[in-house]
Amino acid sequence: MTAIKSKTLKLDYFSSVKAFFNLMKPRVMSLVIFTCAVGLLIAPVKINFEDAILALLAVALGSGAAGALNMWYESDLDSIMTRTCLRPIPTGKLTKKQALVFGIVSSLVSVIALYIFSNLISAFILAVTILFYLFVYTIWLKRKTPQNIVIGGAAGALPPVIGWAIATNGISLEPIILFLIIFIWTPSHFWALSLYKTEDYRKAKIPMMPITSGIQNTKANILIYSALLFAVSLAPFFLNFSGLIYLTISFILGGYYLFISYELFKAKKASAERKLANRLFGFSIFYLFIIFATLLVDSVLTY
Repeated sequence: MTAIKSKTLKLDYFSSVKAFFNLMKPRVMSLVIFTCAVGLLIAPVKINFEDAILALLAVALGSGAAGALNMWYESDLDSIMTRTCLRPIPTGKLTKKQALVFGIVSSLVSVIALYIFSNLISAFILAVTILFYLFVYTIWLKRKTPQNIVIGGAAGALPPVIGWAIATNGISLEPIILFLIIFIWTPSHFWALSLYKTEDYRKAKIPMMPITSGIQNTKANILIYSALLFAVSLAPFFLNFSGLIYLTISFILGGYYLFISYELFKAKKASAERKLANRLFGFSIFYLFIIFATLLVDSVLTY
């Protein structure tokens, strides 16, 4: 009996750890860590390995804290949508109170830790990122306007700025360009998702653009933002903080991104729209990863 009880306790423990980990939105957190690391590594000032790792862990915890607070507030929506119904709170693995306490404590620890291991500027930007994501995007904008993802996208675009600030204790034009790449990428990424998950958003009464403005208008906006992204993604080369490797890759990937967006814009059949929207959503993740990875590789090889 003792062995069985011990095994049960271990299973409960690992189940709880997994639930808290999933509460932190690990896929989003991985992208945050990666873009923050790129901002840190391409900065002109280099810091030692230990400080870099500790700072990135603090940013990762801050990202996870923001995700936890988002799930705390949106648990009612998560239970309705097929994309989110298996999250820890809707499935009963964690309570709303647990998510709230975990989110608040993790937020405070992450900001304080980043201040201790790095500097005040990076800690301040991390705090602004968490607060913006919770109060501006999650609580204020998401349920009120189809522009929720445009304005709210600022929070997700700040990690490379944090990374740069960790290294340099300041902000310059370069991290602002990195911010703009993610900021302009975000709308087309999420509007593509909303095109083939429209009914999910409709059931949850979230005013995404396909619901409030129609599918054709959404497709037109995706095309516009894809064109803006193509232009902005070339800026690192023309502002002399990347080389020909980055220019070539960003031109090719940005061109294909724009091509899919144009094909989506032209599509007339609902089945073709869903297929192309799904393709654009998947490619957009690949695109952002490769763009930032190329920036890093190009920086190492060129400078």
